[in-house]
Amino acid sequence: MNKKSLSFFIVGVFVGLIISIGGFSWYVRSCGVSGGADGGKTILKLGHGLDPSHPVHKAMLYMAQRLEEKSGGTVELQISPGGVLGSETESIELLQRGALAMTKVSASPMEGFIPEMAVFSLPYIFRSEGHFWNVLTSPLGKNLLLMGEEAGLRGLCYYDSGSRNFYSIHKPIQSPDDLKGMKIRVMKSPTAMDMIEAMGGSPTPIPWGELYTALQQKMVDGAENNPPSFYTNRHFEVCKYFSFDEHTRIPDILLMSAKVWNSLSPQIQQWVQEAADESSVFQRKLWKEKTDEAIAAVKEEGVEIFYPDKEPFMKKVAPMLEKYDGTPVGDILTQIREIE
Repeated sequence: MNKKSLSFFIVGVFVGLIISIGGFSWYVRSCGVSGGADGGKTILKLGHGLDPSHPVHKAMLYMAQRLEEKSGGTVELQISPGGVLGSETESIELLQRGALAMTKVSASPMEGFIPEMAVFSLPYIFRSEGHFWNVLTSPLGKNLLLMGEEAGLRGLCYYDSGSRNFYSIHKPIQSPDDLKGMKIRVMKSPTAMDMIEAMGGSPTPIPWGELYTALQQKMVDGAENNPPSFYTNRHFEVCKYFSFDEHTRIPDILLMSAKVWNSLSPQIQQWVQEAADESSVFQRKLWKEKTDEAIAAVKEEGVEIFYPDKEPFMKKVAPMLEKYDGTPVGDILTQIREIE
């Protein structure tokens, strides 16, 4: 290569590098918030890993519609489902940098940013579904959403993900005694593992995507989750016993970048919060419909549904809850119990 050709080559590489960096910068900026500075349209980007058929995604579409209506078309929420903008962990990191406006997370892993969120992974802290939502919509629930602002994360609202229940291959789980000697798949969570051990079972952490095969090959004797997940992931093909023991209720959270939130005008902040709150109410209705459909569908597939007495399960995990006495999580537990 002669000197002239080499010079053109170097210039080409340099220009390509600039374009690449500029393109990446444009991508990052466009993922968070764009426009609005000159009075034009403000565009907010929301990325999540759920399927477009999921009730949470449909609620987000409803939020986008309400936000457009409230703002007279001056604020647009653009939603990218299916993890195309990154995994849940990657999305949280993008939020912290202000490179993405919103995402959906489960409350369980949020305890890494907000230790008090660990309360949602504890068993039998809610007396009923009504009590659960009274807590989430109370000042306590709203305060929990805002506890991550120092980490660059602001919760907007909660979405329903139902109650977690046991389902099994060989026999129904109607009391803690039935769990003895059983390997139960759990999330990779110390709290979830402690719960199964307290009830007498053997907790076995397995990635969700590998669970069907693990059940099919009898690597575990059962698992725990909500009815829609049990149905849509076809675990009913292997597990013919489903027990509504309702040991935990772990909500999903619509999370927003604190940097993006703080860049918005008070008026736009109000519209965003109102639209999020309305989408939460809308999603709860969709979730109930989805749950009813799932239960009916698995019954058609030969699954037996059981409604065991919860008291024996609650007694088994009581010592587990007492360990939190005198801690911030314990203080939240006390407040939860005081809410009607």
